[in-house]
Amino acid sequence: MKRVQTSETTRAQRLHIGLFGRCNAGKSTLCNALSGQHVALVSPLPGTTTDPVEKVMEMAPLGPVVLHDTAGLDDTSSLGRERVQRTLAELKSVDLALLVLEECEFGQAEETAIHTFEAERLPFAIVCSLRHPPLPRDHERMAKITEVLRTQKTFGGIAPVWLEDNAWQGLEEVRRLVAALAPRDREPAMLQDLLPERNGRLVLVCPQDSGAPRGRLIMPQVQAIRDALDGRALCLVVTDEQVNEALQVFDMAPDLVVCDSQVVRKVAACTPEQVPFTTFSILMARMKGDLESLATGAAALLDLHPKDTVIIQEACSHHAQKDDIGRVQIPRLLAKLAGGPVNCPVLAGRSWSEYDGTARAIVHCGACTLTRREMNARLAEARERGIPMTNYGMALSLGSGLLQRTLAPFPQALAAWQRARAHA
Repeated sequence: MKRVQTSETTRAQRLHIGLFGRCNAGKSTLCNALSGQHVALVSPLPGTTTDPVEKVMEMAPLGPVVLHDTAGLDDTSSLGRERVQRTLAELKSVDLALLVLEECEFGQAEETAIHTFEAERLPFAIVCSLRHPPLPRDHERMAKITEVLRTQKTFGGIAPVWLEDNAWQGLEEVRRLVAALAPRDREPAMLQDLLPERNGRLVLVCPQDSGAPRGRLIMPQVQAIRDALDGRALCLVVTDEQVNEALQVFDMAPDLVVCDSQVVRKVAACTPEQVPFTTFSILMARMKGDLESLATGAAALLDLHPKDTVIIQEACSHHAQKDDIGRVQIPRLLAKLAGGPVNCPVLAGRSWSEYDGTARAIVHCGACTLTRREMNARLAEARERGIPMTNYGMALSLGSGLLQRTLAPFPQALAAWQRARAHA
């Protein structure tokens, strides 16, 4: 049996570490040193790093991580303002920050960065990039900085790094700080808590249609299987053509049935009402973000009118399928709910800032490529704009008249949906 290597861990499941600081502070150098590879361009010229650079790597004792190398916070070049904005946008993508100081220089740029970390509730540590082994004056400066920042709730500590005999020194202390700051349980379990502690009976319905990768399963299905195995559940994986047979396999009714949102009506018709039932997309919504908020947002789809605008937001780019969910199925569903065609701009990537119109709602994909922090940042941005947000799975369940049932395993989210529906 092939053993899955940590190098195969998805981007969304890795710890994301952001490197921030002034131009030429040594961010890219630190990125290269931590990765042990020349992944970031290093130059004495200010503004060498113009866009955030991601490096996927392993870091003991943490395992799989992503390093985010960013442009300087004090970039004053012709495109400096835009570069700084992109750098600050990375704060919503990372789990912790390393603020890099050149020769222990600490001033307004660093103070502003730390205030931003605190506002984002982002754990951070400071790395002093030195050209020589730490001297007494360096230790004094670091001690003063530590004393000043002692009241900062998310501050983890300070460490020097320097090059000596063509080898970087001090990296182990940086790794120790990162390990100490790393949030625990960044994502909750996908479905373990919905099953008995051991030998829970689980049926996963995975249709093998044109959207399924040949020879593989889509990411939410794989994650559900792994989470079931971690929870020591009895997991039966079938297609939508095998549901009736699958429900007869266990000597008792399953503890949970999970299906793809596109076959929710078909599978629900086969599944007894007393059996807990939901979809992969709703499980992803709970794991990646605020399920209650997304359930509340679904109610906005009940109050649509023809020609309203609903943003279809995807976390990644992909080739559209013949009956693509975001480009075909969701717009068709929204038109049915509204009683006429609805304007559905489809946006893919890490933000929808390029859309400046007034939207009635946002329907987001399952966010399998995003971290929980990234997805919650999107939810927060939607709230700031006053735009309700829900996701593909909830929209498809709503259109099938089954949202009440697919949310039933999650009482708080179900209550949020019921309250919002009553006011829709």
